[in-house]
Amino acid sequence: MEFQSSLTLLNSDTTFILEKRIQLLAAIDRVGSISKAAKEVPMSYKAAWDAIDAMNNLCPTPVVSKETGGIGGGGAKLTPYGQNLLSTYTLLQKEHQKFLTHLTKMTDFNTGALKSIQRVAMQISARNQVVGKVEHIDKGKVNASVYLKLKSGYSLVSVITNNAVDSLDLKINDEVTAIFKSSSVLLTSDLTLNISARNKFQGGVIKITQGEVNSEVVLDIGGDIIASVITTEAVKSLGIKEGDELSAVIKSSDVMIGK
Repeated sequence: MEFQSSLTLLNSDTTFILEKRIQLLAAIDRVGSISKAAKEVPMSYKAAWDAIDAMNNLCPTPVVSKETGGIGGGGAKLTPYGQNLLSTYTLLQKEHQKFLTHLTKMTDFNTGALKSIQRVAMQISARNQVVGKVEHIDKGKVNASVYLKLKSGYSLVSVITNNAVDSLDLKINDEVTAIFKSSSVLLTSDLTLNISARNKFQGGVIKITQGEVNSEVVLDIGGDIIASVITTEAVKSLGIKEGDELSAVIKSSDVMIGK
């Protein structure tokens, strides 16, 4: 057994997007005709027109631009707004299905009990959560090095167990989240420093929050934001101030991966 559910969007308590309407939009995008798209879904020609009218009326701008035709119906195409709506719904639908798959794995259907359901909505305290795509996985006997390409262009390496790689079903080009504590991020003003840690990122200081004992220093490494918690004494001795260029150093064993 498994969980299945359709994804429906509402606008002011009015049904706005259903999976069948999305199928209609995708078909219109492929064939450029309302009548042909209606046959693909399938739905009646009138139902297709009514669905398009409903979506166009509920959106701030039209979703489909259409031309009245003869017996075979008219031509139609998605507007830029409609294209964005289709791609956004597709992404949401993918995440929705991932949630249902995860929920299925966590349910004991023999007893009807959910196993550790609180983990589904779990939030974590780790300050740094950076999104990247898996670009390479190097497996050893016990552990694996997982290389992620960040939006900043940097590559980040995480060392996790082979079992974790298999459990997460990690594949090349998967989008995942790298998670590491701010206390695991070391800072240095020596940008040329050679160090054994595999992750070293250069960025500018955009914020400093000082406390009596510890301080948080936030770096922008080119689109990705990294926070480091070091002692306030260290901030003063390094003379760190906003706008400074620093290197953030993170051990690969301190980087967890979430999917």
